[in-house]
Amino acid sequence: MNEPHLIVLFGATGDLARRKLLPGIMHLLESDLVPESRIIGVSLDDFDDESFRTFAEKACREFTTRPLNDAQWAEFAAKLSYVNVKAGPEALAEAASALEAELGGAPQRLHYLSVPPKAALDVVHTLDAANLVERSRIIMEKPFGTDLASAKALNSQLHEVFAEEQIFRIDHFLGKEAALNILAFRFANGLFEPIWNRNFIDHVQIDVPETLSVEGRSAFYEGTGAFKDMVVTHLFQVLAFMAMEPPTSLDSDSISEEKNKVFRQMLPLDPHHVVRGQYQGYRDEDGVAADSETDTFVALKAEIDNWRWAGVPFYLRTGKKLAEGARIISIAFREPPKSMFPAGSGVGLAGPDHLTFDLADASKMSLSFYGKRPGPGMRLDKLSMQFAMQETERAGEVLEAYERLIYDAMRGERTLFTTAEGIERLWEISEPLLNDQPPVRPYSGGTWGPNAVHQLIAPRAWRLPFERTWRRPNTMAE
Repeated sequence: MNEPHLIVLFGATGDLARRKLLPGIMHLLESDLVPESRIIGVSLDDFDDESFRTFAEKACREFTTRPLNDAQWAEFAAKLSYVNVKAGPEALAEAASALEAELGGAPQRLHYLSVPPKAALDVVHTLDAANLVERSRIIMEKPFGTDLASAKALNSQLHEVFAEEQIFRIDHFLGKEAALNILAFRFANGLFEPIWNRNFIDHVQIDVPETLSVEGRSAFYEGTGAFKDMVVTHLFQVLAFMAMEPPTSLDSDSISEEKNKVFRQMLPLDPHHVVRGQYQGYRDEDGVAADSETDTFVALKAEIDNWRWAGVPFYLRTGKKLAEGARIISIAFREPPKSMFPAGSGVGLAGPDHLTFDLADASKMSLSFYGKRPGPGMRLDKLSMQFAMQETERAGEVLEAYERLIYDAMRGERTLFTTAEGIERLWEISEPLLNDQPPVRPYSGGTWGPNAVHQLIAPRAWRLPFERTWRRPNTMAE
């Protein structure tokens, strides 16, 4: 990638831009991963170029995870400009034209829409009016609709301005190093792919609990809830990486097609296999109705009706104000058909063997299994082999999720992004649930959700909380 870029960041003074986007773009430029670029921040704040640079400097110094000296900042600051939304598309067009003249030639354009969903189409029309659609790619934040009808309407209106190959629907979960490690783990090793099927895997759990409440986001959350906010846009995408068939190559079109095949083969959700919850105190949040039925927690069973996965349940769980924050994929292998070990040996006591991916920034993997306890007799303990990215000599090269996704979008690499077909199919299989939602069950903050989640997964058990802790880097396993 050597073409210069004009990056237009809408919502440039928002929380996401402050915490992730501005520091991430700065790092990509400073590391020479992306070519010469200019950045226009667009927002409603009454800034000019200098005040926006002051805002950006404070954000970058506070949230960058890497050393930042004055010379590096000065180099990045010189690339920043600002346009107020209220100045209209004419002002944006004028600023873009001047910066593209600085870059020379016909630079590529990347438009990042870090704006509320209701403002996204206004931004799209602003870009059209500013004549900034040609040579461009556009990154959109979730949610991509709230049901099948709204998703189709949104995509239809987007396609009036941008072609599908120009649209990059972002899911920061898939930007994690560990998410890409799933592909490497499955398809680069002869050991695991032969057992990655219903003959050897009993079930899969994708578990994304959060400790935060919805404080400050209740107006947004009342219109979405945990299922629409997290499951359709995040957890189902992770499921596709887990369940997809081997692509013919690692190009983005091949991988997107295999992900879409998984979505086509998923069975419609059964409301009887869904648990919805709401943490106690949610209705006391500002802007929440006293009788609100919005889910702040959801757990469900999903099924894939194909040769590889028939009969293997995928259990998904996410929610607010839970006992701990985590992003875990746990694959439970089938237990041996017969055990010759005597009663009391400990075999099976801690559940089946598991392969676990931790999608948090630490990027860890663990394989747990039974082994003999040293000493006389035949006593077995659950053991584990663990790997953490921080323990490798390349740990410093890991890109943060938003950095990777911006980098991929600039290259036109669509592997980690969602297609219109995929998102519409996910809303289609969600329709039975959206049309017949189970009542929300109350749960206390700091727990693992309503008690009904245990009936959902029975006779199996949820993997979180773990039977053991992750070991710390450079220490013995706990």
